[in-house]
Amino acid sequence: MDVNRLGGGGRGVPTIDIVCIHWRAGRCTRNSCRYRHSELPSDQMNFSAPNTYNQADTQASNWGRDQGGPRGPGLITDPLKTICKYWMAGKCSFGKRCKFLHQWCVSDDFTMLAQLAGHEKKKAITGIAFPMGSNKLYSGSKDGTLRPGSEIGCVISEGPWVFVGIKNCVKAWNIQTNSELSLSGPSGLVYALAVGNGMLFAGTQDGKILVWKFVAATNGFEPAAALQGHSASVLTLVVGGTILYSGSMDNTIRVWALETLQCIYTLTDHTSAVMSVLCWDQFLLSCSLDKTIKIWAVTKSGKLEVTYTHEEKHGLVALSGMPDAQGKPVLMCSCKDKTVRLYDLPSLRERGKIYAKEETRAIKTAPGGLFFTGDGNGELKV
Repeated sequence: MDVNRLGGGGRGVPTIDIVCIHWRAGRCTRNSCRYRHSELPSDQMNFSAPNTYNQADTQASNWGRDQGGPRGPGLITDPLKTICKYWMAGKCSFGKRCKFLHQWCVSDDFTMLAQLAGHEKKKAITGIAFPMGSNKLYSGSKDGTLRPGSEIGCVISEGPWVFVGIKNCVKAWNIQTNSELSLSGPSGLVYALAVGNGMLFAGTQDGKILVWKFVAATNGFEPAAALQGHSASVLTLVVGGTILYSGSMDNTIRVWALETLQCIYTLTDHTSAVMSVLCWDQFLLSCSLDKTIKIWAVTKSGKLEVTYTHEEKHGLVALSGMPDAQGKPVLMCSCKDKTVRLYDLPSLRERGKIYAKEETRAIKTAPGGLFFTGDGNGELKV
């Protein structure tokens, strides 16, 4: 075991609380190095309960800057780090002699644990949920499973509730009381769901966002509003503080105040469908089929603006995030080239890549450093 990789100085030499620049570059050869061979402790990132966007000084200049961190030698730049398409199909005849990858994940920091069978092949997994107080994982697919019996557009969980968006309806199950509800009102398939401020939000195929308010007395939901403004399907929703963010096929992001349910901003910097939005601290992250990830923050002018744009070679499908073992934030970015890229934040330095037979539609994090991916081929991986 290399004690230096665990942060020790080696051979009884005390470690100085400064990160070794040679270790960061992946070329420190000293067994008795006096400097840290691990990153300094950082604040725990917060994807699940982000701050409201009310800080003018956002430190936007840090985005995209290489600030060091774990990265395996040759991990990203090696031209042979390409998955074997014949191995993916189960018919590579070269075996261990094949010069292409025979593994689903390339990373020094993440590894694939299992593949969960059950969904119909070639039917995309569209949502994954891990409800509080349950030891079960819930996944929804275009094969209609998870009981609704029709195509599933999305799945989320909040507390003991599991919510499933289907055509013209939202299904709700309470895993503690075993109660089941059907919330009518949507027109077409429900592509996105979110919960915040005691309300359930559903993004629909016709561009509306339907709102239900939770009623404790009946342990149910009653219709509260229908938010209008998008001119095409609402594909993604996220609640951050007192704000609801919605991304649409009309290429825009709308910003809604939860107290008034009024649209206060319309963000128009993307040039194609906005597929996913994510809150992290005082930042909003969005990805689009226009091949970009945009970082938004309230600037000194008081407006929510793009402070950094990260470009990919392919359109982007989904965003998620989690802390690594050292508490350092990691962004998961699903691309149309059938990969999921793993990036450090805020440097956006690549830490690994996950391959799939089809594009990954759903990413869900869970306690204990686990995360799940569901792809267009109906495969669910841990």
